[in-house]
Amino acid sequence: MNSPGLLGDTTARDYVRKLKLFNAYAEPELRQAIASLKLAPGMRLLDAGCGAGEALDWLRAEIAPEDILVGVDLASAHTRSARLATASGALIVQADLLKPPLAGASFDLVWSVNTINHLHDPVAGVEILAALLRPGGRIALGQSSLLPDMYFAWNAGLELKVTQAVREYYRARYRLEEQDLAAVRAMVGVLRRAKLHNVCARTFVIERQFPLSLKDEAYISEAIFRDTWGERVQPYLSHDDYQELSRLCDPQNPAFALRRPDFHFLQTFTLVVGKV
Repeated sequence: MNSPGLLGDTTARDYVRKLKLFNAYAEPELRQAIASLKLAPGMRLLDAGCGAGEALDWLRAEIAPEDILVGVDLASAHTRSARLATASGALIVQADLLKPPLAGASFDLVWSVNTINHLHDPVAGVEILAALLRPGGRIALGQSSLLPDMYFAWNAGLELKVTQAVREYYRARYRLEEQDLAAVRAMVGVLRRAKLHNVCARTFVIERQFPLSLKDEAYISEAIFRDTWGERVQPYLSHDDYQELSRLCDPQNPAFALRRPDFHFLQTFTLVVGKV
């Protein structure tokens, strides 16, 4: 990219650990979303923003071993991880999605998860990806958390304050406006503005409750409680609210949320599909 992405993405950025945690935790729902696309042998697939690479094997499972499967990501750490993670034989390419080194009209499906929202101009990004599709090809944009997640079912007030604090942090760090943060919810409009047809959306609910599996606990405690929340939200919360959040997020504290018998977690994953 000529300039960092909307959320600071560059070739040097590395959040492989967070991506791996999400993929391990959400694998059942992500594979369900892939299955809903009804892929078939003979298709050529592109994972645009392949991240740590786990989805490449899931995509390969839906087509024939000899079919073309390509993963592209901007970050060098991500493409290294993808090459190690996949047994699919996919071609992994480090490249800017806005300047893909791929021939036009080459693919039947572009799969892209939690990626388009990182672009300054999502419509332009989709138009570039659409140019890589053969006639009748589809773009499938996946996006997590279009609806507010539920972490503290017993304390909706604190949950709302933390969500607002995270948004304040992102606005301050990346100099974003509220519309920039909310634009992720407009994927249906993005595909239609990019002149795709037969646009449809389906939302999968990721629901977990106590007791959690090790994969689920690792994702929520590390990727959310520590890395997304943690100390960086402290300036945007009152002293009492931050102290309560700290207790709920600390595995060493008796109040640790993930060990409560009433812990009930909800997150959404939305897949929006359009055809050229």
